[in-house]
Amino acid sequence: MQNEPLFTYRVEDGRQVPLLVWQLDRPALAISSGPLGGGIGVRHWVVNATVPMSYRRDDPEVHLGELADRLGLRGPGVGLLTGVDVTEVVATADDGVRVWATVGLGAPIWAAAEPAPTPAPAPAPVPAPASGSVQHVGTVNVVALLPERLGDAALVNAVATITEAKAQALRELGLPATGTATDAVTVLCPPDGPAAPYGGPRSRWGAPLARAACRAVRDGGALPIVPWSHR
Repeated sequence: MQNEPLFTYRVEDGRQVPLLVWQLDRPALAISSGPLGGGIGVRHWVVNATVPMSYRRDDPEVHLGELADRLGLRGPGVGLLTGVDVTEVVATADDGVRVWATVGLGAPIWAAAEPAPTPAPAPAPVPAPASGSVQHVGTVNVVALLPERLGDAALVNAVATITEAKAQALRELGLPATGTATDAVTVLCPPDGPAAPYGGPRSRWGAPLARAACRAVRDGGALPIVPWSHR
C-alpha cells in the first residue's frame, strides 16, 4: 500500500487548485466520513481536494467523482474537501501508523453546543480579505494508514480515537472547541489477514494512532494557514 500522497493540481476558473491523492497499490479496507466513499468498504484511492472559500456546490460527492475521473482514478475511493491549501498537509508517524492532517481551525465549535434560538441565515459568499489580512478556514481532514487489518467495530473505534485525539490537540493549542462542523476522518488498513478487535486509545493500534493524530492536528493547528483562494 502506498505510504505517501501525491501532490497534483486541477484547473478551475483558469487557476491551478491543489489536491492530495493517495493511489493505493492495492485496495484497502476503509472507514470514512467523507462526502464521497463514506462508510466502511474496500477503497482504491483517497483524494483530499482544496476548494475556494466561496465554494457553494451542494453535490460534493458528484464534484469529487468528477475530479477522480479527471485524475484517471478507477474503482471506489474516498473524497474529501477543504478550504485549506492541502500542500500544507502535516504528516506524522508512530509505531507503524501513518497520519496526514490538513488543519483549518477558523470556525471552531463545541460539539454539544446549545442550538441557536433562531435559525441562522444562509452564509454569504466569503469576500477576499483586505491586503495583508489573514482569514483561516474551518475544516480538519485526517487520513490514517494502519499496517494491520482492523475488524469493523475496531474501525469505528479508530474513528472515535482520532476524534478524541483531535479534541486533545485543540486543548493543547488553547482553543476552546472540540473541532469544526465540517471535519472528516478516513482510516485505511489492509483488507485481509487476522482482524485486530480493538481500536481504542489503549489498544495495540489505537494508542499509536491517537498519538500520531494528536501531533498532526496540534502541529497543523499551529501553522498560519491562509485559505487557498486568498493566496
